[in-house]
Amino acid sequence: MSTPDFDLLVIGGGVNGTGIARDAAGRGLRVLLVERDDLAEHTSSASTKLIHGGLRYLEYYEFRLVREALAEREKLLDVAPHLIKPMRFVMPLAKGMRPAWLIRMGLFLYDHIGGRTRLPKSIGVRLDRTKWGDGLKPIKRGFVYSDGWVDDARLVVLNAVDAAERGADIRTHTSFERARREGDRWVATLGDGSTVTAAAIANTGGPWVGKVLEDMPQAHAENPPRLVKGSHIIVPQLFEGKHAYILQNEDKRIVFAIPYQDDLTLIGTTDKPFEGDPSAPKIDPDETEYLCASVNAYFIRQTTPSDVVSSYSGVRPLFDDGHANASEVTRDYVLRLGTGESPQVLSAFGGKITTYRRLSEHALEKLAPFLPTMSKPWTAGVPLPGGDLPNSDFAAFLKTVRQRWPFLDEITATRMAHAYGTRIDRVLGDATSLDDLGEGLSTREVDYLVEHEWAKSVDDILWRRTKLGLHGGDTLRAAVTAYLAKRAS
Repeated sequence: MSTPDFDLLVIGGGVNGTGIARDAAGRGLRVLLVERDDLAEHTSSASTKLIHGGLRYLEYYEFRLVREALAEREKLLDVAPHLIKPMRFVMPLAKGMRPAWLIRMGLFLYDHIGGRTRLPKSIGVRLDRTKWGDGLKPIKRGFVYSDGWVDDARLVVLNAVDAAERGADIRTHTSFERARREGDRWVATLGDGSTVTAAAIANTGGPWVGKVLEDMPQAHAENPPRLVKGSHIIVPQLFEGKHAYILQNEDKRIVFAIPYQDDLTLIGTTDKPFEGDPSAPKIDPDETEYLCASVNAYFIRQTTPSDVVSSYSGVRPLFDDGHANASEVTRDYVLRLGTGESPQVLSAFGGKITTYRRLSEHALEKLAPFLPTMSKPWTAGVPLPGGDLPNSDFAAFLKTVRQRWPFLDEITATRMAHAYGTRIDRVLGDATSLDDLGEGLSTREVDYLVEHEWAKSVDDILWRRTKLGLHGGDTLRAAVTAYLAKRAS
């Protein structure tokens, strides 16, 4: 039996791995991506779900990171207008926090450092006289600025879909076991027992980036990543409106309160050093208390741990730059090539979901000497699957969806339009009534997710592909479980 040959082996199915696979496949390379679990099962589905420059990073003089992230924010708004929606962020100016002049200066820089932007500029506001202050405790002044929100797990999946459609081999639930050098090739053994060869390897193992290097004895040694846990809680809606809040705390950290799934509020994140197995991190009671206290300092409606509907935690594999405080460790990405006789391995540390596309370009730039001749970078101007909305106008597109499938309720139509964009017709097809679909989550949609988006389990579908696990409860979970079993029989 012959051993399959690839130009590039990508290890890890998070946003960086799928981004690299998509970029490389689009340049004509033979690409294999392996992920031991589901796509975006770990860090990439546990973000605050923001496409942003990172306003707070200006305090740490991370100007290059903020500039690049803001420029990428604009590109992602172009290529994924169905997934990414602009959002206004309100920063109440509470006593004892950063002074108004400092925030105003930071926001001026934030508005201009990334170049031209389609989003509204920042403004100063009287919170006690405008809608921005509704639901807040008495705070007179504040600022409002713009960023974006994204369904992080779907962003990962759509990068994988596009990579596959351009020829990449995407294998989920397939672990990387080990690799060795033989001549000018890497020979890798995978968890399914197969063996493949590749000219180069992109190690985007996230929290396991160091473990992957250990399984390639001939690759370079690198300090293990600085593992930092970020946790979020989801509570009943704290405020009305489509804007979010960025809240300052006495410890100088900030916490976001973001409208989520129509009737909920997402609150996060924490920054806590992490040790142990990053496969299934859990929020600690002190993190829940911290996030509740953060919003309670600002909102009239008080939140307690008993109000938490759901929570999630992710482990970020940050590059260890020596800072003692986890909040001060750089969020910028660092790419390391192998040394000595094995430079053909690239390992990615850190990074933000906003800059995944640029990270992918940089990774291929570094790996170019070890790969066949590639075409030029291309991802900045090509929409992700479903993102080819006329004039990037989601509101107009949603209107056409409601007209074509008028039997969909507003919530379902909006959810599916965001999730699938112009590919929604591949899911709904010729359906003419709810009887053709069922309620909430249809068998047609499950079939599509299984056949085209690598969904295998009920959690793949209810938590990473649709987020319906938050509202469907045990009834929906049981129905999806039964249907998947029926499909498999």
